[in-house]
Amino acid sequence: MPTEPKMYLNGKIVDYADCKIHAFASVVKYGTGVFEGLRGYWNADAKQLYIFRLREHMERIRFGMKAMRYADVPSLEELERSIIEVSRANAIRATTHYRMIAYLDGDDELSTTGPTGIVVGAVVRGSSPRVENGMAAMISSYTRIADNAMPPRVKCTANYVNNRAAELEAKAGGYDGALMLTGEGKLSEASGACCFLVRNGRLITPDLSSDILESITRETVIELARTKLGLTVEERRIDRSEIAASDEMFACGSGWEVVPILSVGRIDVGDGKPGPVTRSIQQSYFDVVHGRTNAHANWLTPVW
Repeated sequence: MPTEPKMYLNGKIVDYADCKIHAFASVVKYGTGVFEGLRGYWNADAKQLYIFRLREHMERIRFGMKAMRYADVPSLEELERSIIEVSRANAIRATTHYRMIAYLDGDDELSTTGPTGIVVGAVVRGSSPRVENGMAAMISSYTRIADNAMPPRVKCTANYVNNRAAELEAKAGGYDGALMLTGEGKLSEASGACCFLVRNGRLITPDLSSDILESITRETVIELARTKLGLTVEERRIDRSEIAASDEMFACGSGWEVVPILSVGRIDVGDGKPGPVTRSIQQSYFDVVHGRTNAHANWLTPVW
């Protein structure tokens, strides 16, 4: 699926072909980019495109720039405006995945802190078939990066070499994706998404000290599970063996949305089918993001 023809680059809407940075920019040489992925959902009845949790995603990328010691951090308003401008420039009226990268420009040394550049693109993309059909995962041999090495709560482009290694390993082994463990052998997250187990009617997810991204989708799922579905949610350390004891499992993220995990290491999770709790979470999630309910309307930013 191609990126839409109009992109945002440093305050201007430009053609895709003209959205360029120098090959010797710091982000290319040293991986000093910070990025966000977020979605807009088309509601045909309302004839409206709703961007989901725009403010929270922009707050997170600003945190990432601060943590990476960028000298110049754009305002929330500027960042939010860039997403809206790309939507309108491309006349988007379909469910879309937005990609934003804040990057360090300039041909300078490793310790450079500026100047800051911003690029935004959009890909019209609906849900993956895995949302309905589920996926088979393995436990990767690659350990999840640790907070005192390359902090995973910062969505730094360089961090995702770790995720990429796990995904390539999984694909080579005939799996759809990978789960990653911390250096202590506890469950961390999937290769690009957070994950949840269901045991005895309780929803369980690795806590924030398990080297996970502070996922906005994870936070959304926890809120919906507690307030809409009345589920008990536990955020804690999870042993590898507990996966085999679980009744259901799913992964979640802005790009992934909510994907059932049917097996891990060729061992079925529960009965090897998407479970009722997972399906309830999916329904609640998609009702909210599409604006089919008034609940959490503050999470939606209309484009038109």
